[in-house]
Amino acid sequence: MARVTVEDCIDKVDNRFELVLLAAHRARMISSGSQITIDRDNDKNPVVALREIADETVSPEDLEEDLIHSLQKYTEVDEPEPESAPMIAAGETGSGDDSDIVFDRMTEEELLAGLQGLEPPDRRDEEEG
Repeated sequence: MARVTVEDCIDKVDNRFELVLLAAHRARMISSGSQITIDRDNDKNPVVALREIADETVSPEDLEEDLIHSLQKYTEVDEPEPESAPMIAAGETGSGDDSDIVFDRMTEEELLAGLQGLEPPDRRDEEEG
């Protein structure tokens, strides 16, 4: 059988770097006991992995998904988040509208005057000491 080259696999996986990552991951899977999908023909695991990709007996998309999953340290589970505070019914607040809420308003001039009056903490310590 002819040797497997990158050109045999490049039409299955467009990026050569990605091909190397996928083939290396598949070779590690074979080393750890995963079943091979082709005849070994006395080839080593990286060559078997490349031949599997070239013969399309393993899907590059599945290999990529498995590689990503193996590198993840935290797997996000899609579960609804518990509510942090219970909702208050409209009848419990009295009037039920938001007219009781009061916001403090500050003009731009007041904000600038307040910011100009601030000093860094190290300057205040030097002046007091």
